[in-house]
Amino acid sequence: MPHRQLSSDSHMSRPLPVLRAMIDAVDREILQLLARRNAIVSEIAAFKREHRVPIRDRQREREIISDRRERAVPLGLSPEVTESVFRLVLWASRDRQAALKAEVPLDVESRSVAIIGGNGGMGRCMARLFGDLGHAVMIADLDTVLTPAEAAAAADVVVISVPIDATVELIRQLGPRVREDSLLMDVTSIKAGPMQAMLESSRASVVGTHPLFGPSVHTVQGQRIVLTPGRGEAWLAWLRTMLAARGLSILETSPAEHDQAMAIVQVLTHFSTEVMGRALADLKVSIPDTLNFTSPVYLMELLMTARHFAQSPELYASIQMSNPATAQVTGAFVRAAGELKRLIDGKHRAEFAAMFDEVRRQFGPFTERALEQSNYLIDRLVERA
Repeated sequence: MPHRQLSSDSHMSRPLPVLRAMIDAVDREILQLLARRNAIVSEIAAFKREHRVPIRDRQREREIISDRRERAVPLGLSPEVTESVFRLVLWASRDRQAALKAEVPLDVESRSVAIIGGNGGMGRCMARLFGDLGHAVMIADLDTVLTPAEAAAAADVVVISVPIDATVELIRQLGPRVREDSLLMDVTSIKAGPMQAMLESSRASVVGTHPLFGPSVHTVQGQRIVLTPGRGEAWLAWLRTMLAARGLSILETSPAEHDQAMAIVQVLTHFSTEVMGRALADLKVSIPDTLNFTSPVYLMELLMTARHFAQSPELYASIQMSNPATAQVTGAFVRAAGELKRLIDGKHRAEFAAMFDEVRRQFGPFTERALEQSNYLIDRLVERA
């Protein structure tokens, strides 16, 4: 009996380095299992490409998540944490399949793609996208031997990826050089002006695009892109296939509807972020000091604000100053800020509560979804703190 007790005590008091070595060994086993899974994913990608099966199967993903959550409980694992882990695994699986061209037809024809402004951030991103799909990409920019005019005349697909303020003028310069049997497209965040310029200045097929992500994303898989069809059904179908093949989620709309939506998604959001940054600067706030007291929500707000000001002022100025609805949405923001200041300064609690209820009704059921998803983001943020 004493011997058994000694054994138990010895087991409980194993040195920390030994326990950490055991953890390392288990983690290496997990990596080996992930590698085995990845090999199977490669076979799945080959099957899907041969049989023209889409990469994403949302029903299958729901079944996997439900099954893994259920299996986690008797193992003493958190179903929420397990779901987070497997959502990341599924994301990696989709990205792997996209990299292996699972949705690219076996008989796809390689095209020549000219990226005008290809040395810029989004230009490089588009060059990688088309290059990954097996197309011959040529870069034309201010400092390249190949000129934009030469590239526009030679390519099957011409992508205009230059600053917003220069886009329409460049399209009018290059449009007449683009072959009638080619595709002319742009990637700007304003669609009405560039679309009109492409349709008027060329006889080529025309599709406007707006990637709803920045060039710094780790992968385009799962990211959204807007298409505004202009002219040429065959090239539109080709572009849909190429973008879907790389895992992008496609939304088609009109230039007017796009620009109105961007007045909210971009202009109002950027304006709000800039007001936050300007106020922090005017208040002479010490960011490191506030981080000592930060809540997860404040940290998220601060991260997005700092991220905004780490980027190009020219880009954000162009986005906000080029949208025809900018005055409308910035005016609404200023009026709302004035109203809230009046309520708070005057300590009008009843009016404040009424305002809260009105806004909550406008958001509708999205408030519940927002709570759930923001809790997930907060958990992930705290993990990385």
